[in-house]
Amino acid sequence: MRKRSILAAAVTAGTLAALVPAMSAHAAEYSSALKVRGVQYDAPGRDSNSCTSGNTAAEYLTVKNYSTKSTVNLKGYVVKDATGNRFTFTANHYLEPGDYVKLRGGHGTDSDKSNVVYRDNCNFLWNNDRDTIYLYKPSGSRADVHSYTKSGSDPDGDGYIRYHN
Repeated sequence: MRKRSILAAAVTAGTLAALVPAMSAHAAEYSSALKVRGVQYDAPGRDSNSCTSGNTAAEYLTVKNYSTKSTVNLKGYVVKDATGNRFTFTANHYLEPGDYVKLRGGHGTDSDKSNVVYRDNCNFLWNNDRDTIYLYKPSGSRADVHSYTKSGSDPDGDGYIRYHN
C-alpha cells in the first residue's frame, strides 16, 4: 500500500511539474503579447505641428501583437514618453496574432482595415534626439519599454535599445 501512495505522489508531482511550465509560458506570452515594434520619431521634412499644414501624421509608433494565439483589444492601453506625454486608446481596436497598429499624430479616421489610430492631436509626441516609450496595459502594469537615440528613424524595430518586463 505504501508503494502505491509513493507512486501516486510521484505521478501527481510529475504531472504538476509538467503543467506549471505550460501555464507559465501562456501567462508570459499574454503578459508581453503587445510590444513596441518601432517608431518613426523624426517626421520627414521641417517639423511643423500645424493641424492644417504640419507633418505630425508622419510621426508614428508601431505596436504589434506578438502572440501566436491571443487577440488583444487595445482599448485602455496607454502609451507614455519619458516626460509624461500620454495617449490612451479609448476605442476598441482588436489586434489579431501577428497584427500591428500605427499610432499616428494629427487627425484622421481610425481604421482596423488600415491598421491606424490617430492621436487627434497635432503636437509632436516623440523627441527627435532620444526618448523612452512606455506601453501600459489597462490594468496599469507595464507591457513594454522602448528607448531610442538619434541614429535614424526606427519604423521596423531595427537598431534600438529594448527593455522588457
